[in-house]
Amino acid sequence: MEMVAAISKARYDIFRWRYQLSIPWKLVLALSVAGLTGLLAQVRVPIGPVPITGQTFAVLLAGVVLGRWWGGASMAIYAGLGALGVPWFAGWSSGLGATGGYLVGFILATLFLGYFTDKYVRSRGFFSMLGLMLVANFVLIYIPGLIWLGLWLNLVSGSQTGVAAVIAMGAAPFVVGDIIKAAAAAATAKVITPKSTYDR
Repeated sequence: MEMVAAISKARYDIFRWRYQLSIPWKLVLALSVAGLTGLLAQVRVPIGPVPITGQTFAVLLAGVVLGRWWGGASMAIYAGLGALGVPWFAGWSSGLGATGGYLVGFILATLFLGYFTDKYVRSRGFFSMLGLMLVANFVLIYIPGLIWLGLWLNLVSGSQTGVAAVIAMGAAPFVVGDIIKAAAAAATAKVITPKSTYDR
């Protein structure tokens, strides 16, 4: 019983400390999470025809760990520096290309998850967090990603690609892997987050 109380207090103290940090230290954390996202983007688990990477796992947890604004800032740093040439996207790549919309979605998803994590204690349970992460993944990441992909294919590459083909290319192969990553991220969030308010 004492160990459970100690763990609960430690989780609260860490999140309270993160909330109270000065802006320079929050920026350091945001840069660190951006770097961690870049590293996890290189992790590939060969499950099924399309390997699972750790990129969206890191994205889904960035808002949980850093909160709304600084989690969003971490993904803005990740997307911005990668667009400028830092090779830390999946496969040690960089630049926007056809996948730029997913990067925009990373920022939106992190803002969304950070908001709910910080504001609502009940959102920190496994099933609540899983539901939020599935919405973040399949709505906030996929929609801008697919829109961008469709525009890029039709306007930049010059191929006439319909909606069904864009979905088949940019969403369908990744659904199972993304559900697995969302479940893993939700379980992680349940373990690491305090079950009491820390932002007051």
